[in-house]
Amino acid sequence: MESALTVKGQTTIPKVIRDHLHLEPGDRIKFFVHPDGSVVILPKIPTSALTGIIAGRTRRRVSIEEMDAAVAQGASGVARRAKPR
Repeated sequence: MESALTVKGQTTIPKVIRDHLHLEPGDRIKFFVHPDGSVVILPKIPTSALTGIIAGRTRRRVSIEEMDAAVAQGASGVARRAKPR
């Protein structure tokens, strides 16, 4: 398959390739140039599409006070570990 380049540097991705990559109008694509000079085109997946991809445990809501306590506890642990032995 091939496609012509316009004077503006634009081209049309052939339908077979668009279908294979599941590309729709407005989708973004990424270009990767490999050391051997080859170029790979991949669809850029929005982060919203990744929602639910990893099954996780159900988490409970945490209050601001609990967050502050966890940060303080973590910070005190970091300070202890940073001291030379």
